[in-house]
Amino acid sequence: MFRKAFTEHPASVGETYWQHFRHANSFGIRMVIGGFACMLHAFLPFLFVKTGSNQISTLHDQMIVNRTKFPQPLDFVI
Repeated sequence: MFRKAFTEHPASVGETYWQHFRHANSFGIRMVIGGFACMLHAFLPFLFVKTGSNQISTLHDQMIVNRTKFPQPLDFVI
């Protein structure tokens, strides 16, 4: 049962645990960097003018558009 906690969600999106680990970390890093760029843009509007929207578009395409379609489980924690 303990193993299922680590493999059920990755399997639902067509990935192994380690594939999901790599993808989730790469998304997280891109989100953090994009977030910092947006915060700097708030103070200095001439910097990173399209960085935030470009990151969102890229991540959306990678996560939603190009992902193998599997039925999505309910997203809640018991």
